[in-house]
Amino acid sequence: MDDRRVESATPEAHSQRLLQGRFNALRHRRRPLLPAAERATLLVSGLLWLVLAGTILLMLPVSSAGRPLRPDEALFTAVSAVATTGLTVIIPGEDLSVFGQLVLLVLMQLGGVGFMVVAVLAFRLIGRRVTFAERLALRDSLGVVSAGAILRLAYQILLGVVAIELAGALVLWLNWRPIFGTGRAAYLAIFHAVSAVTNASFDLFGGSQPAGVQFPTDALTLLTLAALIFLGGIGIPVIGDLYAYRKRRRLTLHTRIVLTTSLVLIVVGTLAFFSGEQRFHSVFDDRAPRLLLISFFHSVASRTAGFTITTTFGRLAPASAFVLMMLMFIGASPASMGGGITTTAFAVLMLTLWNFARGREEIVVGRRVIPRGLLYKTTAVISGASLLIAVVTWLLLLTQENISLAQALVETISAFSTTGYSLGLTPRLDTFGRLLIAALMFFGRLGTLTIIIALARPHVDATVQYPEENILLG
Repeated sequence: MDDRRVESATPEAHSQRLLQGRFNALRHRRRPLLPAAERATLLVSGLLWLVLAGTILLMLPVSSAGRPLRPDEALFTAVSAVATTGLTVIIPGEDLSVFGQLVLLVLMQLGGVGFMVVAVLAFRLIGRRVTFAERLALRDSLGVVSAGAILRLAYQILLGVVAIELAGALVLWLNWRPIFGTGRAAYLAIFHAVSAVTNASFDLFGGSQPAGVQFPTDALTLLTLAALIFLGGIGIPVIGDLYAYRKRRRLTLHTRIVLTTSLVLIVVGTLAFFSGEQRFHSVFDDRAPRLLLISFFHSVASRTAGFTITTTFGRLAPASAFVLMMLMFIGASPASMGGGITTTAFAVLMLTLWNFARGREEIVVGRRVIPRGLLYKTTAVISGASLLIAVVTWLLLLTQENISLAQALVETISAFSTTGYSLGLTPRLDTFGRLLIAALMFFGRLGTLTIIIALARPHVDATVQYPEENILLG
């Protein structure tokens, strides 16, 4: 018998062949997909690089209309623009040059549309292959479920957002041209259309400062901005579902919940603002039809885009300030330009209360059952957001001088929800306060759930099952 055949029949040779086969399989195996935590970390690091680039550009002398911005001012402004918030320690219309304003515009656009969309499209333009892991990260940033045809969806989203901005800019330009002239009106219209769609709420009219040109508050301007804010705040999946309705003739449960919740909040917020101003006249002293329009605008803007259209907004009555805080805390919808706990989280919470009151163990809505796991995520998001807001509010009250609880709460909730409303506290913050609010804005843009996923450990199935035991809840 051949010696080689005898050698191959031994147990040692068989084990060696198995090890060699496994080594070859590992060597030729494709790179594993990024887990959810690493994809979330990719989104976080990408926004950090965008903030860094924006800070450097805003610190350049060419970006300022007078003195160059200090590092803390540039950082705060860059974070606010990337986070599409609008809180600012400067007056963009006075302190920034045209170049600086354009930098602000680009940061708002990238922060709103999503840097992952722009990055992936840039990869395609230069001929770089987009890996499947990057497609998954893009899917996460867009808030869609499937990664199929994600590149085509990214193109459609970018084109759709630009089309909405151009349509809004055209309406604003036609309305503002008699006031500012053709060229100036076009520039202002484009800037504010982008600011409204991305829910960034930066303006070039002096904001809450008495100096400079005041914010136009005619009916066409307010209604146009409200429409752009609404479209930017309902979320990419909802816009895509509405676009596909003509073919499928049905809307997903997500779209129906988002639209219903958003409309209810707008109506309730309008009536609440109207009642508060009718009673106290703290900010607006207009007749009922005009006051109803202003209340409607603030109801739409309060959940996502804090355009300050009056210099007296800091004198908001406590009743109206409370409504403002509640609407800001709820915020916009998932995968949108806004922040907050999101309308769907609020809807899941209300649906849970409704079904519990009716004696149901399941969350039933529209002949569908919402998975119990979503309730756990909702609880985590709301609890995490409430705890974070409480801690930051306490830190502001502890470190900042001459501020009230209402000012601290509005500032904190506004930063977390990336809304941009302030009762006049933002320019008075010291360096620590600015860094604190900047970090909160960045957190709010990413979303509580994204941060939790980024910091969470990989899921491990329990190896030990423990017995259940009830506790008292009240």
